[in-house]
Amino acid sequence: MKRALICGISGQDGAYLAQLLLDKGYDVAGTSRNVQSMDFGRLATLGIDGRVKLLSATLTDFRSILKALAEIQPDEVYNLSGQSSVGLSFDQPVETIESITVSTINLLEAIRFLNPRIRFYNAGSSECFGDTGSMTADESTAFRPRSPYGVAKSAAHWIVRNYREAYGVFACTGILFNHESPLRPRQFVTQKIIAAAVAIKVGLLDKLELGNLDITRDWGWAPEYVDAMWRMLQAEVPDDFVVATGEAHSLSDFVARAFAAVDLDWRDHVVVDPTTFRPLDIAYNCGDASRAAAVLDWRATLTMPAIVERMVAARLEQLST
Repeated sequence: MKRALICGISGQDGAYLAQLLLDKGYDVAGTSRNVQSMDFGRLATLGIDGRVKLLSATLTDFRSILKALAEIQPDEVYNLSGQSSVGLSFDQPVETIESITVSTINLLEAIRFLNPRIRFYNAGSSECFGDTGSMTADESTAFRPRSPYGVAKSAAHWIVRNYREAYGVFACTGILFNHESPLRPRQFVTQKIIAAAVAIKVGLLDKLELGNLDITRDWGWAPEYVDAMWRMLQAEVPDDFVVATGEAHSLSDFVARAFAAVDLDWRDHVVVDPTTFRPLDIAYNCGDASRAAAVLDWRATLTMPAIVERMVAARLEQLST
């Protein structure tokens, strides 16, 4: 039985990855800064909270990581930790950069000293590419991040690559484009839109305030994206891969789909608030995952329209129970 350690197991991706690995017969453990006070509701939602070993670990503390690795002795480590909000990173740039970069190098350094045979996955981000104009980004596209979050993820990407090339660690970065699910936290705009559309439909809300509706994103389905993470660590040779659907849709398209799913016209209920615009934003965001298809045999099967329908259905079910 393989052992996996998921750093950041309480989040959307961590919960789905834990479920996937358990289904594959793994012994799964996960870390949180303080397991006694952390909310593991997503694990409970998936019905796996009793099947995962949880332990406290602060990933910016090297001794804490050494202790966790020594206790679990994993075959695979998945680093999904760190501040995860692009918008919040503008308000907390130092915490964002420290939580992402320091945790990444601490994990890799601990692996290098304790057991270099451990395979390591790092959660990268399409935010590293910045604004690519109308170009679809792949693994050869230059990084031009436009947020502290993107800067941090770019630095972590190069840390991973350096440990792979300089020290021979089996380390990969998944450059994941936006991916959604019913487990997405409410502070993310997609979940905010879904929740508001349903609330307006049932009479609990009248208006939804949003920022820039002209931005375009490549939205995928989170349960499919964690499968790509796992596949990277099963490959013969470690490398970095773009994970995306290859389809780009505007935020206004996303909003229209969400409201249409509950038989509403979004234009009657959505108000654009320019004060919520980010200091810098990415106008166009789309990924080319053809290399993941060729090497990992991974392809996205769900794109934005189907994803919105599933998220709306899940929200309606939550309200009915």
